[in-house]
Amino acid sequence: MDFEPLIKKKAERFRELEAEISSPAFFENPQRARELLREHARVKELLARHEEYGKAAVELRENQALAKSDDPEMAGMAREEIPALEKKIADSELGIQMALLPPEPGEDKDAIVEIRAGTGGSEAALFAADLHRMYTRYAENRGWKVEPMESSPSELGGLKDITFRVAGDSVFRQIRYESGVHRVQRVPATEAQGRIHTSTATVAVLPEAEEIDIELRPEDLRIEVCRSGGPGGQGVNTTDSAVQVLHIPTGRIVRCQDGRSQQKNKEKALSILRSRLLEEKQREEAEKYSAQRRSLIGSGGREEKVRTYNFPQNRVTDHRIGLTLYNLDRFIQGDIDEMVDALQAGDMEQRLKEA
Repeated sequence: MDFEPLIKKKAERFRELEAEISSPAFFENPQRARELLREHARVKELLARHEEYGKAAVELRENQALAKSDDPEMAGMAREEIPALEKKIADSELGIQMALLPPEPGEDKDAIVEIRAGTGGSEAALFAADLHRMYTRYAENRGWKVEPMESSPSELGGLKDITFRVAGDSVFRQIRYESGVHRVQRVPATEAQGRIHTSTATVAVLPEAEEIDIELRPEDLRIEVCRSGGPGGQGVNTTDSAVQVLHIPTGRIVRCQDGRSQQKNKEKALSILRSRLLEEKQREEAEKYSAQRRSLIGSGGREEKVRTYNFPQNRVTDHRIGLTLYNLDRFIQGDIDEMVDALQAGDMEQRLKEA
């Protein structure tokens, strides 16, 4: 495929972005500045991929010529390198095609992640806590920032539910495919006879909505302040810091009480509400996707079983792409890159077919 015309346009756009970013007035509009910096990063990555592709193509031509050399040793060495170069070119070509696809709405945003214990009682709550630790460690390994927003602990150190924000470079694009029902098969700590139980937890990954994405009109909100409940000690239970927000048009309710500051809890509640409303809006858009693509990425719904974690077999299986890994011991500690990359690649390949 001839990328040159498109690459030429992208190179011109990159120069325009460089000029805008270096302008003294660049940060006067923070929203526009964020959008341009994200575009700059995408175009920079594309141009780097294209440069790598060009170098590999030159090396391949040189090795193909050397393979016809009269020097048997030189020809043999050149032939040995040709398969690796051909694979490198094919991978680079696919990467360029993916980078040329227009970004989807929200994919460069930070994310709000909600995890809820499903069927299985206390074991489901323990599994929800395991998933929270898994995503936290994955985020920390990538240099992302994790900010707790709201949680409800259970007995035995589990979590009935937890909501947290993950901020960093293209967070939503990386973890968007985690939404759905996660199923665990293992022997619970409370099981006296060693029987394997099956429990579930639901995960929802939402792109963090900004005010420009979703407008919350004051007349559509009912905000109530009350005293925080549950464990917390010190001043958490003695101040009216908990905030509950009702979005009247949709009936959605968000409650935040983790922090001592009423204002901070209000900001977190409104952020969660915006993200849930944006998710609903994007889910309606998702209905326009092809059936094949929906089968891969789903609708982001919490009702879809996406993955099984089988501890006795040290196995984790993603049911959307049929990928099974036998490294659950490392996976549950946050080593989920291989699965994330496979889900991204599957989605991108389907987008390329549709494009």
